[in-house]
Amino acid sequence: MELRHLGRVDYEDTYAAMWEFTAQRPEGGPDQLWICEHSPVFTQGISGRAEHVLAAGEIPVVASNRGGQVTFHGPGQVVAYPLIDLRRAGYYVKEYVYRLEEAVIRTLAHFGVTGHRVAHAPGIYVRLDDPASHALLPERPSRDTSAGPRQAPDFTGLGKISALGIKVSRHCTLHGVALNVAMDLEPFERINPCGYAGLRTVDLSTIGVHTTWEEAAHVLGKQLITRLAP
Repeated sequence: MELRHLGRVDYEDTYAAMWEFTAQRPEGGPDQLWICEHSPVFTQGISGRAEHVLAAGEIPVVASNRGGQVTFHGPGQVVAYPLIDLRRAGYYVKEYVYRLEEAVIRTLAHFGVTGHRVAHAPGIYVRLDDPASHALLPERPSRDTSAGPRQAPDFTGLGKISALGIKVSRHCTLHGVALNVAMDLEPFERINPCGYAGLRTVDLSTIGVHTTWEEAAHVLGKQLITRLAP
């Protein structure tokens, strides 16, 4: 996998470049991992509902064809776009999402933080009272596949530190995952993050981890390359 560090780039330009890369990539061409940072922007996924944008103000809202609802990108957040041929990699979309989340969990562990999955709520969360705690969440995903209505996720005591939204076209992945490092978190208060009213969003700085964007990007990039290997 080729690793590309793009620096701070415009979201819409990067969105267009992802599609151009995917449309033109040759059969058997190498996968790529783009690591970047965006200027402030709200992005709406294909499930996005206008009412989840409470007060965008001066920050643009851009429609996207990734999965999920509305989120925010801004300086101090590491954004990773793996552009992978899943057919060649040998795993399916569900496994791909698991691997993305696992890369974030391992990245957080590098900084002494325990990341958690929450059932039916993609992304990674941390305990606000004890970010290093390994205690299992009662709302963690389970292997119970029995039919029945899904209960709304319980985010009590949790903060979301990483969001993901993906698209797969002709077996190739687009979009990806974002890890909050040291951001201005106020814009998250202008939306219902990922469609959940009252969901608190945090970054590494908020929970007492002081590192640079560059270090977090290096660790996450290394983990993604390892976890997404065929």
